[in-house]
Amino acid sequence: MLNWKPNANAPLWDAAAVGEIQGPFFSDIEIKHDRQIGPSCVATTLAMIARTTGADVTPDDFKKVTNSQSPHSWSNALKPYGMQLAYCNHDLRRVEHYIDELVEHDDLFFLCFYSVNPPSDPDEKGKLCTAHIVTLHKDTIYDTAKHSSSGGVIAAHDYARLERQTKRIFRVVPLGHPRCV
Repeated sequence: MLNWKPNANAPLWDAAAVGEIQGPFFSDIEIKHDRQIGPSCVATTLAMIARTTGADVTPDDFKKVTNSQSPHSWSNALKPYGMQLAYCNHDLRRVEHYIDELVEHDDLFFLCFYSVNPPSDPDEKGKLCTAHIVTLHKDTIYDTAKHSSSGGVIAAHDYARLERQTKRIFRVVPLGHPRCV
C-alpha cells in the first residue's frame, strides 16, 4: 500500500451491497407542490411527500414531531408513510456539482443547502446561518419557498439556486432500508 492515496471524492450513493434493494424506490409517485407559510420548509416538504401516499397531513402535523435541525426526527416522521431518509455522500460543494448524478438515479431526494455562504462559527444565538431544503424527484425540483409557477416546480438543471453550497443530501428510502437514518 505504498502508493495508496486518499480518495478525492465518492459517489453520492454507493453501489448496493449484496442482497440490498437497489432502487429507484419512489420514481412513480406524483408530487403536488405546496407553498410554505413562514420559515417552514422542512415541515412543508415532509407533508408534501407524505401526501404522495394518500395521507391527509399538513405541515403543522410535522412541526409537532420534528426539529428543523434534526434529520433523524425528519426520518422518524416519515416512518408512518413507509419512508425514511438515508444520508448520501457529500461535502460542501455547490449543488450544481451533484445535480447530474442525482438526476441519473431517477428517484426521490431531499437537497439541503446554505442560503448564504456559511460562516465557520454560529452567531450569539447558536445559529450558523439560514439553510433551505428542496425536493428532487427524478429531474424536477420542488421548492416550497416559491409558487409552483415561479420556480417552485422546475427542471433540476434550471433551478436558480444550484450555486449554493450543500448542507445535506438525503435519499428517500423505503421503511427499514439498511441505510436509513
